[in-house]
Amino acid sequence: MKVKDADSPQLFPKDINPDFSFENRLLQSGLTAVCGVDEAGRGPLAGPVTAAAVILNPDAIPAGLHDSKKLSEKKREALFDEVLCHAIVSISHVSASTIDRMNIRNASLYAMVLAVQGLETSAQHALIDGNALPPGLPCPATVLVKGDARCLSIAAASITAKVSRDRLMVRAAGLYPEYGLHQHKGYPTKAHRDALMEMGASDIHRTSFAPVAKALEAAD
Repeated sequence: MKVKDADSPQLFPKDINPDFSFENRLLQSGLTAVCGVDEAGRGPLAGPVTAAAVILNPDAIPAGLHDSKKLSEKKREALFDEVLCHAIVSISHVSASTIDRMNIRNASLYAMVLAVQGLETSAQHALIDGNALPPGLPCPATVLVKGDARCLSIAAASITAKVSRDRLMVRAAGLYPEYGLHQHKGYPTKAHRDALMEMGASDIHRTSFAPVAKALEAAD
């Protein structure tokens, strides 16, 4: 299900910074637990897609939260630790085999649902990055296009999902050292695609993705 955001993304200035206004409107309506939700890892050829749901403490919001893609790795790591320290966080991973079975879009939405369901404190409303409402959410939700650049809770979820997935891929590199996963985290860099053609696919590669399927065909 796609839901149109009330604010056109074309109207957003490039230097927009996330704020707490979306959360505040919901909290002022009487809610007490509003989470932001985002995912990381839709594009890689290997590894899971990861989602995070984060309920920020309005009195202890880490400074510098933003879309994870706009932050350095060092800054993401530092903010990740702060978010875990001060917020209620749930992280979910959906495996490559499930991605192949469901397709990446559905797997990403499923990961978001799992993340919201996993919160220690149940969310009363979820703010979702993107334009698609995940089916099966346990609470009402609002989708926000470019939400990771507009909403602090979604920015926190963006950072949490990205760092969690990156750390998982670094660990996976120890099991599959020939692919350089610690460097590209499974994304389709030239080095990764070359390794696929030379070595074939590993157990954590997404066989439904064209470069992986091509490597498997070449190995037959």
